[in-house]
Amino acid sequence: MNTIEPPVYTTLALRMEQHVLWVALNRPDKANAMNEPMWEELQACFEWADGEPCVRVVVLCGEGKNFCAGIDLGMFAGLATHMESIPEASRRIEWFRRRIKQLQGNLTAIEQCRKPVIAAVHGNCIGGGIDMISACDMRFSSAAAVYSIKEIDIGIVADVGTLQRLPKLMAPGIVSELALSGRYFDASEAERFGLVNRLYNSYEELIEGVSELAQMIARKSPLAVRGTKEMIRYSRDHSVDDALNYVATWNAGMLSQEDALLAMSAAAGEAPDFKD
Repeated sequence: MNTIEPPVYTTLALRMEQHVLWVALNRPDKANAMNEPMWEELQACFEWADGEPCVRVVVLCGEGKNFCAGIDLGMFAGLATHMESIPEASRRIEWFRRRIKQLQGNLTAIEQCRKPVIAAVHGNCIGGGIDMISACDMRFSSAAAVYSIKEIDIGIVADVGTLQRLPKLMAPGIVSELALSGRYFDASEAERFGLVNRLYNSYEELIEGVSELAQMIARKSPLAVRGTKEMIRYSRDHSVDDALNYVATWNAGMLSQEDALLAMSAAAGEAPDFKD
């Protein structure tokens, strides 16, 4: 079994279970609110997971009672202070736009990770937490979880992924209702809207169910898994003809005869021993 040691971060707790990397937001005393180090560490973490061959699946969860309370409001004070230090209006605007783009990139690293990313949500998932899970490939929830696209209530337009990714996952009218009202919605609504795949009665059942799925995926051909994620992501933003052309080209160059033969020759119920 692998003995890879994941990186150590100040706001994230990482652990490996076989080929599954568990990434836990680790500011439980702050409801896992996203301070400046967390944004940067999320990108560093998922870029590491993308490049580490031993990692085949990533699970994103939260320590403590909540998944994520959104952006740490202390960040706003820091942003305001820095902007005040830039005397010329156009340069101040340029700096702020670049900062937003940096924050977008921090979360886009989740989506761009070649490995499937599963979000396991419990407690509150608010504001930036929605941005975060919208960049994941799958979302599972405890029945007691509560959600909100909260940015409208602090006078800003959600700008790091929610308004761009959710209309690809849910009906645009539902997204508009939730984003413009900022109202809280429960896990059963999240499931009905298509935001989450499945509900679990408790946190323990959520973690057990997500772990089982993650390990199931991790036993598949890693190259085929990465290719499948790439095709799904590409198809979201391209025409059917373009996506068909891409997958034909992908398989012509990337299909592993070794993996295919190994998968087909494995006995029923036996997991083939694929290379990373």
